[in-house]
Amino acid sequence: MDEYTMRTLLEQYVEGWKAGHINQVLDTLAHDCVVTECYGKSRDRVRQWMETWFAEGGRVLQWDILSFVGGQNSAAIEWAFRCWWQGRELSFDGASIVRFAGEKIEALREYTTTEPLYEWQGEWKS
Repeated sequence: MDEYTMRTLLEQYVEGWKAGHINQVLDTLAHDCVVTECYGKSRDRVRQWMETWFAEGGRVLQWDILSFVGGQNSAAIEWAFRCWWQGRELSFDGASIVRFAGEKIEALREYTTTEPLYEWQGEWKS
């Protein structure tokens, strides 16, 4: 798969989340996809998770792709994410490793930071 197609699929996936368009997200995923975050290993599981998350007031406020590296049938992206969940705003940085097959996302593994990133200045941040 070419880099343009990979990037476009990832942008459609992210934009679907930002707009709350579940079918837009699902359209980027292979039927037997494996999405490893907190919600499951198939398109049906992703749909269930998204429907529940949005129904309970979850909203993506911002999700910016900061960098993209693609090759053959895989890509990695770094991103910044901000959402509204359970009455408060949350934000964190993360990265995803993605595999593609048949012009769909076959596998997506997300990693998130657990603490704000900072420049180390010789002392540990407490």
